Amino acid sequence: MARRCELTGKRYMAGNNVSHAHNKSRRRFNPNVQDTGIYSDVLGRLVRLKVAVSTLRSIERRGGLDAFLAGAREVELSPDARRLKKLIVEKRAARAAEFAAAE
Repeated sequence: MARRCELTGKRYMAGNNVSHAHNKSRRRFNPNVQDTGIYSDVLGRLVRLKVAVSTLRSIERRGGLDAFLAGAREVELSPDARRLKKLIVEKRAARAAEFAAAE
């Protein structure tokens, strides 16, 4: 199981443990990835994703999952997140067409 954020692509970094005597040994710094449910306003349901906690802060700052995915680059998204973004865009377009037809 890869410790990788599905929305930002954030993954492990490599570095050194450095002792008091300056001995270096290689190590990995893993991101804080959690399985979580994020509510989508457009879809009207909870979406289960594996995201880094830092990404949760970014989602809140951008105004929710829908706004975050609208501005996200396709390259960074996992295949599941790409499908979710496509679904949200289609649903928004359908609502816009429905609203335009009502006027």
